[in-house]
This record gives sequence, C-alpha cells and structure tokens, in this order.
Amino acid sequence: MSAPTDQPVRFTKSFTRQEPISEPAIDKALKVLRSGRLHRYNVVEDEISETALLEKEFAAYMGSRYCLACASCGSAMYLALKSAGVSPGDSVLCNAYTLAPVPGAIHNTGARIILVEITDDYTIDFDDLADKAADKDVKWFMMSHMRGHIADMDRIMEICMQHGITLIEDCAHTMGARWDGRLSGSFGTAACYSTQTYKHMNSGEGGLLVTDDPDLMARAIIYSGSYMNYDRHLSRPDNTVFEAVRELVPNYSCRMDDLRAGILRPQLEILDDQCQRWNRRYQLLESRLNEIPGLTCPRRDPKEQYVGSSIQFNLNTDDKTVIRRFLDTCLARGVELKWFGNKRPVGFTSAYSSWKYFDNLPQLPNTDKILASMCDMRIPLTFDTADCELIAQIIADVAAQVLPRDPE
Repeated sequence: MSAPTDQPVRFTKSFTRQEPISEPAIDKALKVLRSGRLHRYNVVEDEISETALLEKEFAAYMGSRYCLACASCGSAMYLALKSAGVSPGDSVLCNAYTLAPVPGAIHNTGARIILVEITDDYTIDFDDLADKAADKDVKWFMMSHMRGHIADMDRIMEICMQHGITLIEDCAHTMGARWDGRLSGSFGTAACYSTQTYKHMNSGEGGLLVTDDPDLMARAIIYSGSYMNYDRHLSRPDNTVFEAVRELVPNYSCRMDDLRAGILRPQLEILDDQCQRWNRRYQLLESRLNEIPGLTCPRRDPKEQYVGSSIQFNLNTDDKTVIRRFLDTCLARGVELKWFGNKRPVGFTSAYSSWKYFDNLPQLPNTDKILASMCDMRIPLTFDTADCELIAQIIADVAAQVLPRDPE
C-alpha cells in the first residue's frame, strides 16, 4: 500500500480549450463545404451568401445601419480607419493598454500613434485624453475596450465632441457588452469586433465592422475586396453612394469567407445567453479574488454591463522576482496566468514598451506602474463554477505562500 502524500491539489483543465462548435453551426459549415462555394461572391442566381446574411443579422443585433464581415478584427480596424479618412502622417490616439493588432492597424495606415495613459481600473485616463485630444493635429481616436473594461462612454463622447475627434471603437473584447444599457460599439463613428477563437463568437479568425455612415461603409466594402459585387451585400448603402468612389478605392482583400460566416450565424443567435454564462463565472472568481490579501481586482462602474470572458488583477508588489515566483507557482498547480509586466511580448500579451516600431515611445508612468503587476487569466466556458472555485483557491494558496503581507 502506497504512503499518503500531501501534494497540493492541481487544476487540470486547459485554459485554451473552447467549447465545441455547435451542431447547427457545423451543419451550416457542412452545407457550405458541400457546395464548394466558399467565396462570399461565388453564389448562384437568387442565392444569398452566408456572409451577406451574417452582416444583415449582426447589423440588426447592433441596431446599426451597416455591417461588413472581414478577415480579422485587425483588418476591420484598418478598413475603418482608412474608410473614415485617416491618411499617412495623421495623428491617432490609442489606449496604452491594448493588444498589438490595435496599434498595428493604425501603423498600417501610415498614421502617427499617440498613446494615452490608463487609470487603476484599466480604462482610459480622461485628463491625459483631454490634453492630447486638444492638439490641433489630432482628429482620430481608436479606443480599445481592452479585456472588456469599458470606460465612462458619456465622458468619452464629451471629450471627443469638444475637440472634434472621430471615435472608432475596438470592441474585440466587448461584443454583447453595454454601457448604461447601450451596446458597446454604438457610440463611435464605427466599431470593430473579433470572432477569433478566444472571443465571444468563434470562427477561428474573423472580424465585423459596423457603422451608420454610408460613405464610410461604401469605401470599406470596396477596400475589403468586393470586385464591384457590392450589390450582393444586404447590409450596405445605395448603389449611388458607391458610384462616387468605386474607381478611387483600392482592393485590399480583407473579406470574410462563407465558411466562417456560416459557423458564426448560429452563434449570434445565442450570444446574449453566452455572455451571461461568462458573467456567472467571472463574478464568482471576482468575489473570491477580492477576498485574497495581496490581490486587487479593478473597480467596475455600475453602468458597465461587461462580458467577463477573462479576468485581470494586480499584485501588491512590483518585485519582478516575487511576481515570477507567483506566476510559476500558479502554473505548476495548473493555473495559467499571463503577465503584462514582461519586457518582451509573450503569446497574446504585450505591453506598449515592446512596440519598437513607434517613432518615439512615450513616457507613461501610471500605465507602467499598473502593467508591472497586472495578471490576466482567460475564463473559457469549458470551466464550470466548481472549476472557478478551485482556481481561486489555488491562487489564494499561492498568494499566501509567495506574496508579501500587507502591513497591519
């Protein structure tokens, strides 16, 4: 008989495994595959493509006039910026706390990126935003609702209107979320969403661009690579809007294909239910983490109706040795945490200091302080509430073992 061991319990589920694609979505995909017509414009007479239907349905969900399905959220952001009029040499504001595709989309236009500080709750610093928006050369703001944290959108719009700033929203992490009852992405001139594997709808890769601006959408459709088949879009402006730009706008080939659109349409039907499932897991984790000495979760405004598909918290130390020990010990027990304090980008996590293609990296002391001890964890729907309880208990055990005690 083997001797008993006192090995600590270990979490064994994967943090990167998503739920299976639903049977209705698989059926849609098989129908497209069996047809052999995966290109969105490869349709027979009187047939409507899956992509055109997805655009119509997502526009209706958002309450927007138009929607364009794109190859990725990054390409959607690029098309939104270009179609809104951003040109090489222009200045575009952007959160300092975001992921690399956001400044990448701005850089792709040839514009100058101006990073804005964040606050302790991970949202935009209004004072720094107002100061930088007052620059007469600044006319654009690509705002990232990073990791699902939504700033006070009433204040954002006030600053943008005061300084004549065009707002474009990156809603990669806030599909289905709201501010004061209004859907995230319905505030700016345009908004962009992701359907990459780890987002709220999963097609592996993909993006959606919504706007009420007919001129912006006409340009975006042609930029995306319509081959002048814009009449096959259901969610679009009148043909007369296209006539003014059809020979002036190049083809950048950023389209979504019908296979991905077919996978997404059934997911859109259950999006709000999925958001509630994420929030039940998030809220349990948040309540447990807030009980652990040495950890701090961000304050969330009561007007923010978030979608908690990931959770972030700060440690009470900026000692990199202690932080690495905390992360490594959690990982040894099966809990995978990302760290925004790494000097070099790792996986899907990066800090602005690693974007060396900037002309001049700014000094952003508050953002640096926050990112230095920020931990980030996915909450896949393959986890149940018992899993969340176990994860929180492991983090509590490791925190007690590794983190310095707060002074009495």
